[in-house]
Amino acid sequence: MVEGASTEEASSLCPELPAFGVQNQEVYAYDESRKIGVTGAVFLILNKMIGTGGSVGISLMLWVIGGLLTLCGISVFLEFGLAIPRSGGEKNYLERVYRHPKYLATCVLASQMILLGFSSGNSLAFGRYVLFASGRNTADDWAARGIAIACATFATFIHAFAPKTGVRLFNVLGVFKVVVLLFIVFSGFAALAGHRKVPNPHNFDNAFRIEEGNGYGNGGAYGYATALLRVIYSYKGWENANYVVGELKNPKRTLAIAAPIAVGGVTVLYVLANIAYFAAIPKEQLANSEALVAGIYFQNMFGQYAGQRVLPVFVCISNLGNVLAVSFAHARLNQELAKEGLLPFSRFWASNKPFNTPFASLFLHWIVTVIVLVAPPPGPAYNFIVDLYTYPGAWILAFVCGGLLYLQWTESENWSSPWHTYFPITLLYLLANAFLAVVPFIPPTGSKDPEGYPYYVFPVVGVAVLLLGAFYWVCWTKVWPKIGGYKIVAEREIDEEGVEVVRYRKVDTKGKSGSVE
Repeated sequence: MVEGASTEEASSLCPELPAFGVQNQEVYAYDESRKIGVTGAVFLILNKMIGTGGSVGISLMLWVIGGLLTLCGISVFLEFGLAIPRSGGEKNYLERVYRHPKYLATCVLASQMILLGFSSGNSLAFGRYVLFASGRNTADDWAARGIAIACATFATFIHAFAPKTGVRLFNVLGVFKVVVLLFIVFSGFAALAGHRKVPNPHNFDNAFRIEEGNGYGNGGAYGYATALLRVIYSYKGWENANYVVGELKNPKRTLAIAAPIAVGGVTVLYVLANIAYFAAIPKEQLANSEALVAGIYFQNMFGQYAGQRVLPVFVCISNLGNVLAVSFAHARLNQELAKEGLLPFSRFWASNKPFNTPFASLFLHWIVTVIVLVAPPPGPAYNFIVDLYTYPGAWILAFVCGGLLYLQWTESENWSSPWHTYFPITLLYLLANAFLAVVPFIPPTGSKDPEGYPYYVFPVVGVAVLLLGAFYWVCWTKVWPKIGGYKIVAEREIDEEGVEVVRYRKVDTKGKSGSVE
């Protein structure tokens, strides 16, 4: 990121564009041979969405609600994505709406996306399933985290050194993961018919009974909010294709087809898969399963050897596909932020050298993933990682929804899109994200540390990360220029790799100038 910028934001931070300039800008895109078609976009979304396939203490109703909210979200993102067909996702949408103070919204989003846009959750699930298949069912100890780091490293290297192979691999794994999920769904019908290795758990006898005790979390609004956050974590990924619009063939057609297919299909499969889980796993086991719910399901359905040693390998592969998809998408988002000059050493992070791939931004994603894996103390870390990953996104999505309502109701914005999201859908999604953003601060009933850490930790950390972005913006645009006696002049240019980037010149009061990273 630049060291500082002029307080005259509108004139010096960026070449002037019309109020709706972000919507109409043309930027560099990858050549056709490296672009992703409808099938690839479907699998990109599927790979991110179908991760571990389960969360703690969740109900079927919350899974249905999660699916409906996801469909609302995809409608909002389709309207934005088809109107602004550029890589970057929420970055472009927030910039289109919240133009003043310039770059404040972008800095806040950059802080969240870079510091919390990690692959740690499914990398850790990969590690735990490897240990589970080897006969070890332990908490998130250092062995699981070490395997998780190896998984994240593999994903980084394959996208860096063999990008086409990486895309083909998560396409193949997308098919494989759907097959695994279908296997769980159909075996669930067998479980409902009584064909299982364990007694009937009777989970449907009193389906709406609220359980209490170890693993069930707390009741009340806090309990429902955290449960829904974990449902949404499993649904996360529907926005993946919006992050790489610049690499989609015919983005308007591809997004309009791929996103609804992937989201609709996964919603149905998730609800059916959870019926299967409830048909074979007692509530006590399910409540304490964390990332291993599918492994316990296989064990209860097919016995010790097949259920614990063979079938969990399929879930390992499923998690690997998720890590590949997340690494692919978030690296491109990091690169887009770097192209705008919003990161320290932006020229380095935006570069495609030396392999004509976003190796530097992939490496940045890997660094954050590893830090999040090793930072929590020994013990259960999966739920904390899931909550921390999902929570700040509720704030961002609430502002995206509010921005869309503003654009639709303000004629002077000249807003148009091939896709229209109706007011009730946007409002519902806005209110849902506001609920998820605010309620975790409310003390839960019962234990104040239901997951082994104080209830307020993940919302406080999440908001702190967002505020860190705002603090950086203040330093960048106000403090550093005043101390240094200079201003920053921004210029868009095409670099030696054919990529449109933002370059900054630091101009002091004496008229001298120099480049700024």
